[in-house]
Amino acid sequence: MTRRLGDLSAPAAIARLDERSVLVQPVGAIEQHGPHLPLATDLLIAQGLAEAVVDARGEELDLWLLPPLAYSKSDEHAWAPGTIWLSATTLLAVLDDIGRSVATLPTRRLAFLNGHGGNTQLLAVANRELRLHHGLLTFLLHPSVPRDSGGAAPADDTELGMGVHGGRDETSLMLHLHPELVDLALAERSVPEEMAARSRVRFGGDVPFGWSSRDIAASGVVGDPTQATAARGAERFAGMVASVGDALAEVRDFRFPTEGA
Repeated sequence: MTRRLGDLSAPAAIARLDERSVLVQPVGAIEQHGPHLPLATDLLIAQGLAEAVVDARGEELDLWLLPPLAYSKSDEHAWAPGTIWLSATTLLAVLDDIGRSVATLPTRRLAFLNGHGGNTQLLAVANRELRLHHGLLTFLLHPSVPRDSGGAAPADDTELGMGVHGGRDETSLMLHLHPELVDLALAERSVPEEMAARSRVRFGGDVPFGWSSRDIAASGVVGDPTQATAARGAERFAGMVASVGDALAEVRDFRFPTEGA
């Protein structure tokens, strides 16, 4: 039984969805990921994860997969040929249009599964705007919270907390999902150790800062892809599927304290 909303006819969508159905919107990016990874890395990870979660728990949780959004806010990589990005204004308008459209369905639950850290703040803004403008229950999920958005470094971190783009874990995921698109022979360590030595103004610190990937490294990589393995990618992907699935279980049951009051 299909769990892809686009596979349904309009009458079938009305018949099969109800108020607790959850729409899952993968959001990726097309942007440089150094010389060893494809431009579509974030898109492929977000789409692959969304498909795996919907396949695993779609029947249980009544999940419905929307087509992935490939273009998003990637202007921190705009210097690199091949990066295709939307302005903040355009992306917010696109997200509002998506929300306005899905609000015609029986469900009001829309979960963004974001594969690109540069979208995080805008998607958080969009969550509230869609709630206010269209009455949707909106949610933002990540495969893991981006390090530059306050996420924790892994326990076995070898990147000094600086592995935010094209590094060990992202490369490991691609070795698991799409090894044919990875060229480890071109991978090089690119960890900004002088930033890692700071306590406040750093990725994961409590003082955010504006940046372009070219500010950090000429290659555009921030991390150490030389440590990547397919086995690590498989382990992380399985953990992400379980974590996102559990999060969506709470999304399905979520209600505000004043609902029905």
